[in-house]
Amino acid sequence: MKLNKIIFLLVLVNLYSCADYKTSQQPEKEYYSSSGFVLIYEDNLYEQKVINKKINNKKLLAMHDILKINTPIKIINPVNSKAVQTKIYRRGTYPKIFNMVITKEIASSLELDPNNPFVEIIEIKMNKTFIAKEGNIFEEEKNVADKAPVDEIKMNDLTSNKSKKKKKSIQKDNFILIISDFYYLDSANNLKDNLSKKIEIENISVKKINDKKYRVLVGPFENFNALKTTYISLNKLGFEGLNIYKK
Repeated sequence: MKLNKIIFLLVLVNLYSCADYKTSQQPEKEYYSSSGFVLIYEDNLYEQKVINKKINNKKLLAMHDILKINTPIKIINPVNSKAVQTKIYRRGTYPKIFNMVITKEIASSLELDPNNPFVEIIEIKMNKTFIAKEGNIFEEEKNVADKAPVDEIKMNDLTSNKSKKKKKSIQKDNFILIISDFYYLDSANNLKDNLSKKIEIENISVKKINDKKYRVLVGPFENFNALKTTYISLNKLGFEGLNIYKK
């Protein structure tokens, strides 16, 4: 009997030790990475309530809606592999079509195309050797574009997944903005007419997808910057999660 009790106690101790070991292990942190278009800050964007925070355009500052303040990040222009290393300056709100708000100073340092400001954003793993220095441009990142080149950017449902395919060279494309799908043609035409009056959209149209689907769309736009103004106007009217594709 005593032997059985001893064996039972040893089993309990062993099970407790294993459980304690498993609970003490913490999952490794997942670091943020994303690619997509960014909004280059202008004071009028704040005045028009497109974004809810101000930032100094003369400094290397970035604003994000998820990442915490002081999160170290690297912003890369995949076209020329230029990169800026900085920290999140503020958290704020802005149209979901954009991955981040950056200052003109960052855009200038990266030599971004203002018509198609496409970047890669990487959260930097903190360690003893990392020091975030504003203004540093890292030429050693020239191999970034070669590691993951793709031919085009696919942007279906930008709000559900901000991580999009990268593009080695951003060229002028015809972008189409999808507003909504309807079962009835009359419903689609009514929305088209109402939007034309409210925000003076000239290139809005209704496309028949099949006998049970009619699509209201805007475009084409020759670049992302041209599309941006229309997207923001629709966003103010309550339209969110609008899909974009290239014609």
